[in-house]
Amino acid sequence: MIEPRAILKGMFEAAVEAADPARIIDGWLPQRPKGRVIVVGAGKGAAQLARAFERAWDGPLEGLVVTRYGYEVPCEHLEVIQAAHPVPDDNGLMASKRLLQLVQDLSADDLVVALICGGASSLLPSPPDGISLADEQAMNESLLASGAPISDMNVIRKHVSNIKGGRLAKAAYPAQVVSLIVSDIPGDIAAYVGSGPTIADESNREKALTIIRQYGMDLPASIMAHLESSAADAPRPDEECFARNEVHVIASAGQSLKAAADWAADKGYDAHILSDSIEGESRHIGQMHGALAREVALKDQPFAKPAILLSGGETTVTLSNAGLGLGKGGRNSEGALALALDIAGQGSIHALFADTDGIDGSENNAGAFVDGSTVARLREISEDARDYLDRNDAWSAFEVINDLFVTGPTGTNVNDFRAILIED
Repeated sequence: MIEPRAILKGMFEAAVEAADPARIIDGWLPQRPKGRVIVVGAGKGAAQLARAFERAWDGPLEGLVVTRYGYEVPCEHLEVIQAAHPVPDDNGLMASKRLLQLVQDLSADDLVVALICGGASSLLPSPPDGISLADEQAMNESLLASGAPISDMNVIRKHVSNIKGGRLAKAAYPAQVVSLIVSDIPGDIAAYVGSGPTIADESNREKALTIIRQYGMDLPASIMAHLESSAADAPRPDEECFARNEVHVIASAGQSLKAAADWAADKGYDAHILSDSIEGESRHIGQMHGALAREVALKDQPFAKPAILLSGGETTVTLSNAGLGLGKGGRNSEGALALALDIAGQGSIHALFADTDGIDGSENNAGAFVDGSTVARLREISEDARDYLDRNDAWSAFEVINDLFVTGPTGTNVNDFRAILIED
């Protein structure tokens, strides 16, 4: 018998391996152009993408990618800049300027390869005239606290930028741009990954304003004034500058979940993929998974036990008044704690909720393990799981009972990974 946490960890590792740039990049190399090859990129796995691409590429190249602090890996030909995530900083601002400069004055014979993955939105601040970096930082903080899904957040971001929403690709015209995307967006809409610096889409500033009103966001006056003006209009996907460009999603949550399910099957377990695009409030998603796991454990429906339930997507956390933004943790840790409350006392249920990039929120963990004893073990040391959840402080709850799941940066990002094992 394999220990439950080893099974959960093994599936996570299989999911991450399926999205490893070094493993998948060979199948997505574009044709060599007559002219120069410029590589640009951004995201929490951008450095790993850059290293994999330059090792696979047969020919000269040059370029620059930006990644989160601590996520850098050495590249031989491509420069890597580190910047802040999830709230942007001056390094990100400098990186955005340099990326735009890199693609200036190219010809139709040149090729721009864009390596884009989750995290690029925050790593590429580029505020339009009249908006400061401090304004963009305040906007990001408001977005992160709003509870809005990532796709809605990125609609706003791409209309308050000089580089997002296809503007980097437009700046590269007439060069061809080939975008290789590691998707962290439910539904794998490439234009939403990293707010689409090289990919235009049909969203407009009116949609951005509707989202702001819907979630009651309090954004700086300069940003609201910008969104009310035509200056916020993003490039349209039918513009001539995008006609020759190519977009390829080379890794996604769906592919990674299938790899996890295959790993489980090889060990003799029936794994069921619920969805690769679940969105919603993290604690509610945790409760929903708990209810389904209990149904399997107690009634052998809709799946007979032993069984494994897998899901992905990207949930959100709306900060509570009790938390006041002071709690530690991320969306996966919060969902896991809500699950723990729902399955309390169910000894046959074990789970792992984690972010495939290795960092869940602002702390050092990818996520957390839970089982039917989690709540009781907290109670034994006079700690209340519900109180931690109410304060958005899931990291502290799991830290005190040593149930954090820590991997370090994984080099990729296909978003949430949820695995629940229900034993016979």
